[in-house]
Amino acid sequence: MFAPKYTITDQLLTNITRINKLIRDLNDRRFPKVVLLEFEKTAQEVSTYASTSIEGNPLPLTEVKKVLKSKSTNIRDSEKEVINYNHALKTLNLLLESNQLELSLNLILDIHKHVTQGLLPAFETGKLRQQHVVVNDPGTGKIVYLPPNVEKVEDFIEELILYIKNNNEIVDPLILSGIFHKQMVIIHPFMDGNGRTTRLATKVLLAKMGLNTFNLFSFENYYNQNVTKYFKTVGEYGDYNDLVDSIDFTSWLEYFTGGLIDELLRVNKLLPIIGTTPDTKLASYHIRIIEYCKQNGFITDRAYAQLTDRAKATRTLDFQKLLDIGLLERRGKGRSTYYSLKKTAS
Repeated sequence: MFAPKYTITDQLLTNITRINKLIRDLNDRRFPKVVLLEFEKTAQEVSTYASTSIEGNPLPLTEVKKVLKSKSTNIRDSEKEVINYNHALKTLNLLLESNQLELSLNLILDIHKHVTQGLLPAFETGKLRQQHVVVNDPGTGKIVYLPPNVEKVEDFIEELILYIKNNNEIVDPLILSGIFHKQMVIIHPFMDGNGRTTRLATKVLLAKMGLNTFNLFSFENYYNQNVTKYFKTVGEYGDYNDLVDSIDFTSWLEYFTGGLIDELLRVNKLLPIIGTTPDTKLASYHIRIIEYCKQNGFITDRAYAQLTDRAKATRTLDFQKLLDIGLLERRGKGRSTYYSLKKTAS
């Protein structure tokens, strides 16, 4: 049976404590739905870009955003990867909201099917690998890892799922999620699409345990900042059969939880401080400005005047408040001035 080796180091314990505090702080803040929707959209774009980029997809974030908006049917594989991943994100998020997701082999296979649809032959799409594979160093092309024999793959996946379920109320959920992520990479259950499938399944696991990374942030973004370190930390080097008794998850768990902290801090800086004081609390007319920008891309004072009966000076103060709390950006000058939603950084 699967029994991962790891040590709860001071660093790991500190990381877990800090993550829980950051999550509590975020949960204590309340945001208008229209604001959250904008951040959720950005988080999904960043997740899609980062997770496909990790695997070598050449499209930059700006191009990924264009692809996701496009209705084109004649697309390249790199664009198909982006569309598939984003569709999987949205589908899984909807299922999570309706409480219809439980970790299982079928769920993992379904995620893989979403990710690789149209990119792999039908007999490999949503199916565990049926032949031996090797893992190459993306930089040199040399073989660096030999995964478990194909005959053991399904049993290993089932053992991992059973371990997660049996320890759900015993082991910290952050540790469980990290163990799941690394062990999936070690098993390497598919011919292709292992990384994307693993990261999506890990997102589901985190969400089921109380940390929904679909909505506001993207832990994939952290990995994409240093892909070499990610691969080195999450993967193993050598033959699985020689390594199995010595694999230790400790370093990866420290890195995994450190990445969650980094991303939580990034998003925390981007999220406007709304509703925490009288100066930052939004009124209905502020929300109307934001909604108009979301629907039309920008708003002018003239357009705002048609939405409200507030005086010119008061309208100026309304815009200024949204500028001050980081929701709007001012563009143009004089009579050409207009306002748009502030772009969140990636």
